[in-house]
Formats: sequence, structure tokens, C-alpha cells
Amino acid sequence: MNPQIFREYDIRGIAGKDLTEENVYDLGRAIGTLLIRKGSQKIVLGRDCRLSSPALSARAARGLMDVGCNILDIGVCPTPLLSFAIHHLKAEGGVMVTASHNPPEYNGFKISNGTDSVHGEEIRKILAIIQNKDFETGQGASADHKVNQAYQDYVLNNITISKPLRVGIDAGNGTAGVVAVPLLNALGCEVHDIYCDMDGNFPNHEPDPTVMDNMVDLAALVREKKLDLGIGFDGDGDRLGVVDETGAMIYGDQLLTLFAREILTRKPGAVFISEVKCSQTMYDDIEKRGGKPIMWKTGHSLIRAKMKEEKAELAGEMSGHMFFADRYLGFDDAAYAACRLLEILADSGGKMSDLLADLPKTYNTPEIRVECPEETKFSIVKEVTEYFRSRHKIIDIDGVRVLFGDGWGLVRASNTQPVLVLRFEALSRERLTEIKDYVESVVAEIRG
Repeated sequence: MNPQIFREYDIRGIAGKDLTEENVYDLGRAIGTLLIRKGSQKIVLGRDCRLSSPALSARAARGLMDVGCNILDIGVCPTPLLSFAIHHLKAEGGVMVTASHNPPEYNGFKISNGTDSVHGEEIRKILAIIQNKDFETGQGASADHKVNQAYQDYVLNNITISKPLRVGIDAGNGTAGVVAVPLLNALGCEVHDIYCDMDGNFPNHEPDPTVMDNMVDLAALVREKKLDLGIGFDGDGDRLGVVDETGAMIYGDQLLTLFAREILTRKPGAVFISEVKCSQTMYDDIEKRGGKPIMWKTGHSLIRAKMKEEKAELAGEMSGHMFFADRYLGFDDAAYAACRLLEILADSGGKMSDLLADLPKTYNTPEIRVECPEETKFSIVKEVTEYFRSRHKIIDIDGVRVLFGDGWGLVRASNTQPVLVLRFEALSRERLTEIKDYVESVVAEIRG
């Protein structure tokens, strides 16, 4: 089995090449073996709408059962529904067949032990179990379960939108639309949806709502229909992107700022977790309002683990993962996060663009991805870190965030792709260009 598909947070590769019906059976046995050795036997199984998902899910299920796991199969669903089902069905773990926002030919597996994501060393243990043929044996069973209505009821009891809002939704032909659209309708919103029918070919755009190119149609819909805002979901419904009433993007750190402000009105001194790619204005705003912001490593599983460790009320990433412990169950659920945003907007009585109008003006770049071989990306970042350590104040919890007083630059290795990730922020456009040019020149020199 191609070891490169065993990534930091999940297992992900090309269906039919890296993931075949034959090796996915062994993968199911290995995942089941890991979970059973942790005392987890009652496992929720879900899948996204990719064309390869039914066959891969069936083979993984066979492998799970053949080591003694009992499967609660909830069928096609967004990933947050699987997380909800673990709670609702009192299961001991979960396996989600999905490749999130990746192109149609990809597929993969996200794994939970209890409500914790399996990541890092635990993912590598799954590969070792396969390589050593170190499987448990047993005979489990499978039963179908439906949890959509229970999920909707839970959220409806949790959320109150104080006035009707007009909302655009783009699910990118992934699995989020079939949950989010009826949920928002039930909450009294006027929903205008595009690309909410499931289609594993993703014919309209890649289902990644943090990329503006993928939000163009939604932004146009919002402007054309004069909607209050637009919400985009990724392929498996655990990330969101937002455009305001003008069609302008609202990024993950800005959403976190809005959520944190509201929580701090009820829970003074609350703890919030975010990552090294986020704007300094977010950290400053939370601190100014009496909250405790903690900067941590990028990565869904790492952020979630830090959130539990610090007993934070909210955690989130630039990528649109939002984890609410406040009033919710602590996992990343884009439909639920959308509901929380609609609550805030309705209560404000104003426009979406007004909610962030008081933030200090800064200039920043989106994530810049520089191709870099898997074998060398971490060593290059280490060299870049040491270069800047001797010349500037830095934060090195995840790559290097170089602090310049009037701005910062970030260089880190992606945990999921053969790329370096760069991002920059400054108090003026000119200074942004200077910082960006300086840091990029150092990276280019070290890369050779």
C-alpha cells in the first residue's frame, strides 16, 4: 500500500490506484484492529457522495467486521453527521469515507476513536498493522441507522434566529446541502441554493469554499438577489466559507472574531484556540475583550486536541473548520457554524459587512502555496526558521512566523500536500510587499 497516503490527519489517495477494493479490505481490518485495541468496537460508518465511495465503504465495512467491529452504517452524509452520530448512537468510534474538497478521483478515510480524531502516530500505526499483517480476528455485524432527523432536531433546539434572513447556499455538489438547506428552511430563513444536489463529479467547481474562484457564482447570486449573505460548504460539510451582502469574502479568522465576540458577552475570560496563519487583529481583538487567545499548530486534529486540553469554548482555522464547545458538542460542523453566524447577524440588526467594520485595517495575502518535494519540505522550513531566528523575533510552534512589529510573514510545511504554505500581513500595502519579498527571497535561496 502506498505509504504516502497515510497523512497527518487522515488517509487519502486516488481511488482505484492508491485505494483499491482489495487493499481497502486490509485497511478496514487495520483500522478495526487499532480501534479494538483501544477498546472501541461499536463503530459508526459514513461516506460522502464520490463515485468510488459506495464500493470503498463496503470493502472497509467487511474488513472492520472481520476483526470484530460492529458497524452502525449511516450511509451518505456530511462528516459532522458522523460525529453527531457517535454521540447520538453512543458509539465508540467512527470511520468516514471521504476526500473532503479534493478532486473527484480522490477518496480517503477520516477516523475517530471515541470523539477524538485519529491522527499522527496513530495513522502510522494503521500502516504498520497492514505491513506486519498484525490483524485482530473476530466477527462483527452491520446495521443501518438514520440520524438526519435527530441531528436537525438537536440543532433546532439549540439555535434561535431572531428575524428572517435571506441566505445563499453553495454546497459544491457535496454532501452538506442535503442537511443545511432543510435546516435553514426550518429555522425560518429564505434559502436560495445552488449546487446543492449531490454529484461526485463535482461538475461546477472544486468543493473548497475558502478559494474565491469557487465562490464566484455564490457571490453573484448574493448580489443579484440582494441576499443578506452567502455560505459555501466544502465537499464533506466540515468547513465553511462566507461572502457578505456585497459578495466580498469573509475569512476564517474574521469568522472566529465574530464568534468570539458573541461568546465573550456571556463567558468573560473564555479561551479560544486558533492557528499560526490567522491575522494578528483576531488575537488582539479577543484579548482586548477579555478573552484568552492561544495560537497553535495548523491542522484539524491538532487544533481539536488543543481545544480539549485547554477547555476552550471555540477553536477554528483559516480553512473554515469551526469547533464549538460553547452550546455544542466540540466537533467541526459547518452547518452548525453557519447557524451561529446567522444568529449573530439577525441579532445585530445590521449588514454582514458592518459586523467587522471596526476591526483595524490591515493588508494580507491569502495562503500562498509553493511546490516543494515531500522529502525536503520540513528540512527547508527548519533552515528558514534558523535563518530568521538569528535576525528577528519569531514564533516557531508550526513552521516560522516572523514578527516585524508592523506585520508578519509565515513559512510552514503543509502536512497534507507537497507544498510550503506562506502568508503575510502588514499595516500598509507597501509594507506587505516588502515583507513578502524579503521572506520569499530567503525561502527561494534556501530551496536552491
